[in-house]
Amino acid sequence: MNQSPTAENMSRRVWQLAWPMILSNISVPLLGAVDTAILGHQPSPVYLSAVAVGASAISMLLWAFGFLRMGTTGLVARSAASPDGGIGWLLRAMWMALLLGVALMVLATPLLGTIVRWMNASAAAAPHAEAYLQIRLFSAPLVLANFALLGFFIGRQDSRAPLLILLAANLLNILLDVVFIVGLGLGARGAALATVCADTTAFAFGIYLLRGLEEGIYRKMLARVRDARLYPWVNAAPWRELLSINVDLFLRTCLLLFALAFFTAQGAAQGDAILAANAILLQLLMITSYALDGFAHASEALVGDAVGRKSPELFRATVRSAAHWALGSALLVTAVLLPGRDWILPLFTDLKPVLAEAGSVYPWLCALPLLAVWCYLLDGVFIGAGRSREMRDTMFVATVLVFLPAWWLTRPWGNHGVWFSLFLWISARSAGLLLYFRYYNQNNFWTTASPR
Repeated sequence: MNQSPTAENMSRRVWQLAWPMILSNISVPLLGAVDTAILGHQPSPVYLSAVAVGASAISMLLWAFGFLRMGTTGLVARSAASPDGGIGWLLRAMWMALLLGVALMVLATPLLGTIVRWMNASAAAAPHAEAYLQIRLFSAPLVLANFALLGFFIGRQDSRAPLLILLAANLLNILLDVVFIVGLGLGARGAALATVCADTTAFAFGIYLLRGLEEGIYRKMLARVRDARLYPWVNAAPWRELLSINVDLFLRTCLLLFALAFFTAQGAAQGDAILAANAILLQLLMITSYALDGFAHASEALVGDAVGRKSPELFRATVRSAAHWALGSALLVTAVLLPGRDWILPLFTDLKPVLAEAGSVYPWLCALPLLAVWCYLLDGVFIGAGRSREMRDTMFVATVLVFLPAWWLTRPWGNHGVWFSLFLWISARSAGLLLYFRYYNQNNFWTTASPR
């Protein structure tokens, strides 16, 4: 970035990076929303309940490795000026992704029945949820490798490629949902097959789009693969750095996914209608979070660049501009949600018990965007700055010391207690990261990552 980071040009740069990510991010929960809507209009809520349990469990298994996306983004952004432009980091992350994906397939398959029981699926929904999980695991290696690809593109400040990858994959998934669920009547198995086909397409398309970054990138990648210095038995230092960042992000993501899975399980324990209602509202919350995450992704790339350049001016301008955009978007989302209950919820289901339960806890959903926007945005800032340890610690406090005790104390409130606990969890995440940000912003946040 050659020009000085004025408010106007930095705001424009944040928006240029964020809007493709917003569209691509929204397509992810919209896909889940389409699954929910199609299954919610089946004759029984069993299929919707099965996919809610199965999707929550597979998210816990796969997104526990979301550090492959986040860690790669920060490392690539901070090494943008290096001779290979971060290609070495991409290849290391992809090797790690493929190995972890195969290990996940082997280790998780015998445990699927236990996982479904832990999620409190009903006797009717459990077999469908287990079948859904079994099918989804087939694409695990490619899903994890695609995390690394997306992280590489974002770190290179190319947000158009993730947009194309995710939109293509999710449009294919929606089309196959209609074919497999409505046309062939495959229920939860059909939803899983559609997603596996989309995951495979996303990886292949991502590899194809690499060529648009620079001429000869495939030759550079092949040369790096043949270079012995890429591998840990010759040059261990980069692998230690990759692992040190990723372990913290892994633990942080496991805590996050545990909280969401626990939330789903507590709804399941109260019956299929409440589980289905919570699944619908959780899809709406995911749409909100994925949209606001577009500014977090822009922050990851731009903050990483600022830290790599050791530029406090660029760092502050990035955070300030991203915060303005994110807060404005959160206000817009809240303005849509507040009056929207009676026309939004029927889009997902026409089952009256589910609609009634979803409507009763809907105000909790409306209260969340203006609280959650800060933890979403600051996650991006901390990833770009390489401060994964602080993200881990904040998530631990929010989950173990706030979320779980709040749920225990509010059990008599039923489903309202579960949603109140989620409200406090998100509030604690935002508060913790804001405190860390204030401290580090006063102590040269941009100069170096946290000590290891």
